[in-house]
Amino acid sequence: MPDFGLNQCEDQFQPSVKKEMAMHTTLISVSDLQALLNSPQRCMIFDCSHDLAQPAAGAQQYAAAHIPGAVYAHLDSALSAMHGAPITPSLREMNSPSLRAQRGSPSPSAAEMDGRATLAMTEVERDAASGGRHPLPSRERFATWLSSIGFANDMQAVVYDRNGANYCGRLWWMLKWVGHDAVAVLDGGLQAWQAAGGPVASGEEAAHFQSSFLLSEPKARLVNTAAVLRHLGRPDQTLIDARATPRFRGEVEPLDPVAGHIPGALNRPFAQNLGPDGKFKPAEQLRAEFTALLGQRDPATVVHHCGSGVSALPNMLAMEVAGLGGSGLYAGSWSEWCSDPARPVAQG
Repeated sequence: MPDFGLNQCEDQFQPSVKKEMAMHTTLISVSDLQALLNSPQRCMIFDCSHDLAQPAAGAQQYAAAHIPGAVYAHLDSALSAMHGAPITPSLREMNSPSLRAQRGSPSPSAAEMDGRATLAMTEVERDAASGGRHPLPSRERFATWLSSIGFANDMQAVVYDRNGANYCGRLWWMLKWVGHDAVAVLDGGLQAWQAAGGPVASGEEAAHFQSSFLLSEPKARLVNTAAVLRHLGRPDQTLIDARATPRFRGEVEPLDPVAGHIPGALNRPFAQNLGPDGKFKPAEQLRAEFTALLGQRDPATVVHHCGSGVSALPNMLAMEVAGLGGSGLYAGSWSEWCSDPARPVAQG
């Protein structure tokens, strides 16, 4: 069996002499992860496995089998803000003059804005950086979580799931968003690790000493609803929707109250980035496919989205691998867009 260097990995959470090491910023292969774990470079591995239909399933899968030493990052609690809570813009929009007129209700009184609504607005306003079904936590809140699990600025992060990179891409992007460039997705996920003979552990992992992760300038571009609406139909914005084609067309909608897509958006289901082996396609192939999709559009104008700002990230990662960087993320995605009936919707 190959030496996967897991004993060294355990030691990497202790102070070590700094040494220039290769930084992994997009994908990392199993063999490169093995080399990383056998090096002096400090690192932390994250398991982001999840199931939208069964939110507890990811943690159960992690408990059953994960790469030794990996930290579990739950989409709802660690990578989202107040999952399921109303988002401040939506509360405000509910009291907009146009919607009040539709309901035939007067301006909101103090009684209408009761304590629970006020508390919800206060909490979400502080903690959420986007709307939608999986609102982004603020950069400050996310940094607090990173510190609580012992992640430090000098560490290489490696993220994986067992879901075709559908969920670990979220953590990859969020780390870029808080200024941390040394983060890579394990190509092929846990399946590739096990296929190569990599060992797995079960149960809980030992906790790490708390760190003090420091925020720096974002290395990822976050786009909000107002910006998407303002640039809709203009050549300086190209929307790519990562949802399955039937959802994009509005033929089915299992999760959100409105079916369809943002007018003018292109459709590329995120699974198209992977080959039959579950790994990302070669860079040249990805570049050719995205070039064909974009036509004459500038890759730097691309804004990725999906249903809730999660499955859009494999498309962004694929563009980075293809050398087509500079795209942004509309984190609120379709679930935030369709929450206001005043925003346009397209089908077909």
